[in-house]
Amino acid sequence: MGTYINPGNEAFKVIRNGEYIDKSGLIKCVNDSIDTLNKLTCVSRSRRFGKSLAAQMLCAYYDRTVDSESLFYDLEISKSPDYHKYINKYDVIYLDISGFISEMKSDREEITHISRRIKDSIRAELMVMDAEIPPELDVNDGLLWYCRKTGRKIIFIIDEWDAVIREARKDIQTQDSYLGLLRGWFKNGNFTPYAVAAAYMTGILPIKKDGSQSAISEFREYTMTDPGIMEPYTGFLQNEVDNICKRYGVSAEDMKNWYDGYEFGRSGAVYNPNSVLLAANSGIYESYWQRTSASDNLYEWISINIDGLQDEIARLISGEEPEIDISGFCNDIDNFRSIDDVLTLMVHLGYLAYDRVNRTVRIPNREINSEFNNLIRHPGKARLAELVRLSDQLLRDTVNGDENAVAEAIDRVRESEYAPTYYNNEQALRYVIKFAYITCVDQYMKIEELPSGKGIADVAFLPKRNSANPAMIIELKWDKMADAAISQIKDKNYPECIRDYGGELLLVGINYDSRAKKHSCKIEKL
Repeated sequence: MGTYINPGNEAFKVIRNGEYIDKSGLIKCVNDSIDTLNKLTCVSRSRRFGKSLAAQMLCAYYDRTVDSESLFYDLEISKSPDYHKYINKYDVIYLDISGFISEMKSDREEITHISRRIKDSIRAELMVMDAEIPPELDVNDGLLWYCRKTGRKIIFIIDEWDAVIREARKDIQTQDSYLGLLRGWFKNGNFTPYAVAAAYMTGILPIKKDGSQSAISEFREYTMTDPGIMEPYTGFLQNEVDNICKRYGVSAEDMKNWYDGYEFGRSGAVYNPNSVLLAANSGIYESYWQRTSASDNLYEWISINIDGLQDEIARLISGEEPEIDISGFCNDIDNFRSIDDVLTLMVHLGYLAYDRVNRTVRIPNREINSEFNNLIRHPGKARLAELVRLSDQLLRDTVNGDENAVAEAIDRVRESEYAPTYYNNEQALRYVIKFAYITCVDQYMKIEELPSGKGIADVAFLPKRNSANPAMIIELKWDKMADAAISQIKDKNYPECIRDYGGELLLVGINYDSRAKKHSCKIEKL
């Protein structure tokens, strides 16, 4: 048993000793690919979505130097007809690329040499494993010699494959050297057919492109924008989360509000696994998002305001779901040709959810919403900072009943870049109100066109738990009177929609006079 060749099953034993949600069906997907044209698999997922756990599970299943029957006999994969055909039948090469980078930093070694370090590490273990291998052979020739001698091919499992692409983001030479190493294993007619039974790579990013083509084109990729057969293994599904909530006695509704939102076509709701387990164990619903070097760069890009990115972020926070084109993304974190490339990266990082049918993106849940709230309040976001400052004051003025100040604030938003070009109807006014009250996303649940009483309320803001703010029902009018909006709220009994809310309620009527080009406001407390 080695570190990189045949690492055993201890890591998966530790996983099974804890809270384990059965994702072993993924193994069948890999089994079905062995020694076929589709034997190279790359799965990219957002951070904290179980990438390393899946890699360690595969190591335990395939590694021929251990007996893993006791770890898998009660899991889904044990019901597969090919279960015994493949379990513990292969030599495995397992590489944690982030681990290599950490070791090199600890040794004060430049990441430029990572390809050489990986090859030297594998070759050293290979020579210990079989002393008959001619010492003059390089790592690939040595592996090929070993496979021909034993009659066994190797299964490669590479975790965080893209760590080099992210860490050496401006070092093209290091990236090229590393991609060359991968090509030597997986795109080499003299090696791949004879030595590779299958390969499974995980990362945050899809495989980097050379121009419009993948740098390692033989891989079949499954991503956050196109998970394919890996859908059920990308995160926790609804039934899995429901079972966790029952076992721990926690709220399934709160769990959904906080951590759901990465919905895929066939699998439905998909949750962030790490956050669900942490919330279930602690009983505390909050953001468990932990920043990485890749996500740290979001602050840089938003500060630069690439192609009006700050404006698009404001639209997302206000509840808009813009359409994007994901086809131009180069699968790295440094080369952006358009705002769509940045938003596509945010999908892969988990900051946005992608709707494949409508080709739109959205903020998936409350956890990520809180991260965006931190993001827009970060120093240096000039345009966003001004909008947030204005919205903060608007909310205070609304709560304090300062009708003139509210009307003037909405006038200023109307004159900003966030207003629609054609301001000519009530729908355009609704659009402006979204941005005017953008700061509410952190403190309120916003519901548009809420059926209640005898009609439909335009906008309702319900305070989140532990908030001292009042609830608000906002009715909009065009070329009428703000008083008429208040009367409609009362006449049609819109407060019925929040009859179970026991706190203070504000009725807010807003009108736009198209001739005077001014807003007016009326506020009443209940």
